[in-house]
Amino acid sequence: MSLVERAGLALLHRMDPEVAHGLALKALRSGLAPAPGPVTSNRLRCTLAGLDLPNPVGLAAGFDKNAEALDGLAKAGFGFVEVGAATPRPQPGNPRPRLFRLKPDRAVINRFGFNNDGMEAIAWRLEHRPAGMVLGLNLGANKDSDDRAGDFAQVLARCGPHVDFATVNVSSPNTERLRDLQGKDALAALLAGVMEAREGLDRPVPVFLKIAPDLDAPALRDVAEVALAAGVSGIVATNTTLSREGLRAPQAGEAGGLSGQPLFERSTRVLAHLAGLTRGEIALVGVGGIGSAEQAYAKIRAGASAVQLYTALVYEGLGLVREIAEGLDALLARDGFESVAEAVGTGRRDWT
Repeated sequence: MSLVERAGLALLHRMDPEVAHGLALKALRSGLAPAPGPVTSNRLRCTLAGLDLPNPVGLAAGFDKNAEALDGLAKAGFGFVEVGAATPRPQPGNPRPRLFRLKPDRAVINRFGFNNDGMEAIAWRLEHRPAGMVLGLNLGANKDSDDRAGDFAQVLARCGPHVDFATVNVSSPNTERLRDLQGKDALAALLAGVMEAREGLDRPVPVFLKIAPDLDAPALRDVAEVALAAGVSGIVATNTTLSREGLRAPQAGEAGGLSGQPLFERSTRVLAHLAGLTRGEIALVGVGGIGSAEQAYAKIRAGASAVQLYTALVYEGLGLVREIAEGLDALLARDGFESVAEAVGTGRRDWT
């Protein structure tokens, strides 16, 4: 990290976390953030559910909820970017404060509650996206919806023509009873509606399913079974956790989803378990606690075809993207892998 980046992060960390986040997005829109361009190599180039990526290091949903900073993110070094979550109608989300830094734990708790501008505004921005970036949208449901399952299909039908993939997010802990949609029957019905909407697109896009890290083994088995039967292209493992085990920061008691370093082991074990259940039949994306090339590599070796970052960027800045991609390239070379695909799942048993 450069001295300028370090000073900028120190300044942002003196501010309210949500205000600082807004300023980071403004910096991206203004071209003031690091812009190394595509980070790639023959080893790093890979595919995710048929999508060609320059590298397997993506941005997780939630950082750019409203697709406002696409130009800056396209230049930040990511192999792919996911924005959202988008809901059919705009909604303000939960009352502030709703974002908390847990500095001793290198973690964050949020309880945003799907605050976003709504699918119409987001669709317009997606339509005017930069050329060349691999872009996905996280699909959400309105808090006061009478048909939350239908909301996901509605957003896909409206925004699907302007993205390369879409993720069904039934795992946010910040919308009451949303996680109930991860149950076997409810999830099967929801995914059936989403896949029907997908088939109505001129260019059907890969659909991923994002799950919680707090599911037990029987629930994970049900998720894998339903996902395979529905024909989704992949599973994103995982969203934030409700666990507070081992935290030191005084903000640990705040309600919401926990992300960052404390989530790494829990989410990686879920990922490895899913890799065994899905047997390579669908792609897996590893998310949760990644703050280094070594941790990204561990996710890949546990079964992920690609990974996503978010919370570590709060503490390390966007320069971390290039650092992880280049470090991952070096780790693959060290172990004799000529591609990311060769490494996928080679260390799964270490996590089961």
